[in-house]
Amino acid sequence: MFAVIEDGSHQHKIQEGDLLTIDYRITAEEGESITFESVLLANGGGASCIGAPTIEGASVEAEVVQPELKGEKLEIQKLRRRKNSRRHTGHRQKYTVVRINSIKVPGLEIVEPAATEEPEPVTTEG
Repeated sequence: MFAVIEDGSHQHKIQEGDLLTIDYRITAEEGESITFESVLLANGGGASCIGAPTIEGASVEAEVVQPELKGEKLEIQKLRRRKNSRRHTGHRQKYTVVRINSIKVPGLEIVEPAATEEPEPVTTEG
């Protein structure tokens, strides 16, 4: 089962157990639960449920794993040629890491994939 959720201006395709990096939440603490109410699409293996724009009553539960994660350093360098004017600054975005615990969509039929049996290896006797 997977779902597409919207958080801020980003859309994420998620499954249960996934680690997801979202925008920084200043109030988030490790172990705290976060609920995403904006579920755009859900698939239970057989049928899909598409929201218009969101699915009524659907929610995704997540647990904060790492409250503050720093992204890559972006370096900004501005140079005005022949003027001996240089400016060098940088930026480092903060993120929050969450683990998806459950996806709840009312009325969605969840179909578990059938277990495939491994064929026995063929041996030739000579």
